[in-house]
Amino acid sequence: MNRKAAGSMQTLAPGAIFKFGQTWGKLLKRKAFTRGSEIGLIFSGILIGIGAGCAVSGMSWISKALHSLIFGIEMSEWLSASEIENKLIVLCAPIVGGIVLGCVLFILSRRRKRAMVDPIEANALYGGRISLTDSVIVAVQNLISNGFGASVGLEAGYTQLSAGLASKLGSKLKLRREDMRVLVGCGAAGAIAAAFNAPLTGAFYAFELIIGTYSMVALAPVVVSAIVATFVARGFSGDSFLIEVGEIGTITPADYIPAIALGAICAGVGILIMQGVAFIEETARKSSLPPYLRPALGGILIGLMAMITPQVLSAGHGALHINLDSQAPVQVLIGLFLLKSVASAVSIGSGFRGGLFFASLFMGALLGKIFAMPADFITTGSLTPTVLAVVGMSALAVAIIGGPLTMTFLALEITADFPITALVLAAVITSSLVVRNTFGYSFATWRFHLRGESIRSAHDVGWIRNLTVDKLMRSDVKCAKLGVSLAEFREAFPLGSAKRAILLDDNDRYAGIVSIPEVYAEEVESTKPRSEVKDFLQFENDFLLPNMNAKQAAEIFDQAHAEALPVINNLIDRRVIGQLSEAHTLRRYSEELDRRRREAVGEA
Repeated sequence: MNRKAAGSMQTLAPGAIFKFGQTWGKLLKRKAFTRGSEIGLIFSGILIGIGAGCAVSGMSWISKALHSLIFGIEMSEWLSASEIENKLIVLCAPIVGGIVLGCVLFILSRRRKRAMVDPIEANALYGGRISLTDSVIVAVQNLISNGFGASVGLEAGYTQLSAGLASKLGSKLKLRREDMRVLVGCGAAGAIAAAFNAPLTGAFYAFELIIGTYSMVALAPVVVSAIVATFVARGFSGDSFLIEVGEIGTITPADYIPAIALGAICAGVGILIMQGVAFIEETARKSSLPPYLRPALGGILIGLMAMITPQVLSAGHGALHINLDSQAPVQVLIGLFLLKSVASAVSIGSGFRGGLFFASLFMGALLGKIFAMPADFITTGSLTPTVLAVVGMSALAVAIIGGPLTMTFLALEITADFPITALVLAAVITSSLVVRNTFGYSFATWRFHLRGESIRSAHDVGWIRNLTVDKLMRSDVKCAKLGVSLAEFREAFPLGSAKRAILLDDNDRYAGIVSIPEVYAEEVESTKPRSEVKDFLQFENDFLLPNMNAKQAAEIFDQAHAEALPVINNLIDRRVIGQLSEAHTLRRYSEELDRRRREAVGEA
């Protein structure tokens, strides 16, 4: 296998790239050229692709330099494929990395109180806005974790930094919300495309996981960014990102049965891994250990497992190549899979920063090769262990990361074989279906769930959260005291002056709503008219809070069968601060929904 040193960056001249960026930067400063312009988005995608390719190559080079410096291996070697004779270094490196990361976390806890926002959360809630400073911090944490041997990949840092650069560019150009979301997708697409030398994989990663939908407007900039990033990464790092597999063999229709079975197995294993990470995080929280001490403790466990085999260290690029080519016994593969899965869960759960993208590919390949033995009893044995390894890679990655088409295109781009791609598609559909119907989350959205967030994807729900009751309500409300007489009430509110009045008790707390026409109708039509205003009270326990969004308000209107409701400041004081009607809420909600739809398809 051709593995050039990650530091060989002589192919592209930095000066030429800088001049190219300056030229396009001047063009893109023209707001009319970029805002709402597909051509402008494409040129922005080119710049983002260049930035993503540089970010991936740079982070990869720094990671390899750290591995070489700390573990004493060559720059051209993968850490997880190296034979490290000094076991003390293997044991101590993750511990030292945990201490270093703990110091960083301690400093951040004193200086930065807000949570870091990742690309999925940014596109779902904040219209694609990500702090570039936070993105750099995440990338540094990821490099520390991976560089000292924690069992995490760099893909989280790649996508965070590239998306942060894209968001910064969009902010400078003052782009609208939907365009910002597309640019963040361009950043993620470029990062994944460069990381795997697979532009189609990067593009569909952006569509499925970062943007949350496919649209013609997003197609060109996302694909262009992925292609440009791939070329830039190749220019800087050569073939170091290639994943090569052995002979595929012939695929027959009967082979779909074991592939589907393997997809279901990978779904179950993926759920166990995600729950394992959550269990370790919860155990760490209950231990009362400060967050900055947890990585060092996790480093001890990782170091002990690395002494058994260094293949658990880092993301596992070298270990994947070794196991794709080797004919190791099933018992060895099972032991390695268990060690890698525990090491990855401990790394994430103890606070090391990184992702499970490549780790899930490695563990999936191991599962596929383990499954090769029982697969011989299901079919005639025509499937080779290499084919099952590729199927397992994609199926487990779908279970943990998500993105069925993303992983299908990854299989296509690393094998260049259409029959195996169809086999992988059957497996990833099965894996995705099982996870969605039994668990309902990918790794990223599962962690959002644990934090109390309700988002399940990058689909834009931030606009509805911003469309709150306090922005929709009217503050000029008609109020009266609960103890006022009917005569005084009719004098204060002549027929036709308003549709309804809000009654307050002696402490000025919300008591209910009175329909003014109903009060006058009672005087004319009833044989036994009600004598007090409080006899006309409605919706005593129905009201809105200012931080509710339009969707929540519409649900309350529907449950209460009310045309309008008061807005109170909180549940304790119950001070009336405004009033909102159902008709206005639904009209504004429909207008915003239609606006987002038009922006998504590129209409003005």
